[in-house]
Amino acid sequence: MEKCASDLYLLYLNGWTGMKSDDAVLTAGFTQRTGGVSKPPRHSFNLALHVGDDEEAVLENRRRLMTEIGFELDAWTCAEQVHSNHVVIAGKSDRGKGSLSREEAIADADGLLTQEKNICLVSFYADCVPLYFFEPKKQIIGLAHAGWKGTAARIAEVMVRKMIDEMQADPSRIQAAIGPSIGACCYEVDHRIADLFQRMLPEHAVARPNGEGKYMLDLKESNRQIMIKAGIFPENIMVTKYCTGCDANRFFSHRRDRGLTGRMASWIGWQTR
Repeated sequence: MEKCASDLYLLYLNGWTGMKSDDAVLTAGFTQRTGGVSKPPRHSFNLALHVGDDEEAVLENRRRLMTEIGFELDAWTCAEQVHSNHVVIAGKSDRGKGSLSREEAIADADGLLTQEKNICLVSFYADCVPLYFFEPKKQIIGLAHAGWKGTAARIAEVMVRKMIDEMQADPSRIQAAIGPSIGACCYEVDHRIADLFQRMLPEHAVARPNGEGKYMLDLKESNRQIMIKAGIFPENIMVTKYCTGCDANRFFSHRRDRGLTGRMASWIGWQTR
C-alpha cells in the first residue's frame, strides 16, 4: 500500500487500484486518521457512525472519501460488523446499505463479496485486521473484518469457500491482501486466547510469550496462514507492515486510545468507465 499522491489520508492498494475489466476500473485501499472534520478524540477522519461522533461530521468524511476515489455516497455499502464469520454476497439491491446509518447496514455480517459494478464495499477498523480479496477472471471483490474473534472463526476461509463454491472463483487466481492492523509488537492477550490460536495453527508460532500468562499475538500472520490453508497461493497474498498501535499519527487504535477513538475504513469497488 502507498500514499495517494493528492491526499495524505489515503493508502492505495498497490497492484490492484487501476486494474481494468472490460467496462470498469478497480479501486482499493485504506484510510488514515487525518484529513476530515471530526473533533477530538476522533480527530479527524473518523468514518464510523457507532463511536459517538457527530453524525454530520461522519457523513462529511464519508463524502470526502467517496469523492476522492470516484464514487457517489450512495455507492457506499457496508456490513454491521459483529465480530462474526458471516459473509454476504452483495447484489444490486444492497447498494448503499449503511451509507447514511448503521441501522441500514447489511445485518449480522463481517464479510462482503460482490461482482457488481459501482458498489463500493467498505468496512471499519481501529486495530482489527482488514482482509481484501480479488479474483480477476470472475471480477469478484471482497472485504472481511477480522478481529481476534473473526480470525479464530476463520472468516478468511469462509470468504474463500464462498468465492469458490457460490461464485465459481478459481482458487489459483484468488489474490488477497492484509491491511493495517495492530501488530504482534502491540497486541498482548491472555493465555486463553493464545492457546486458542496455537491449537488452531499448531505448526506456526503466532503467539509469543510475554511474561507470566501473557502473549503477543500476530493476527496478520494468523490470517495469512488461514488464507493459505484455504487454498490461496502464498505468493498471491500481500501483507502490510503498518501497525495501528505503533503509529498514532497515522491511525486510530482502540487499544492504545482506550476505546475513545475513531475508525479508519477499508474499501474496494469497481467503477464503470
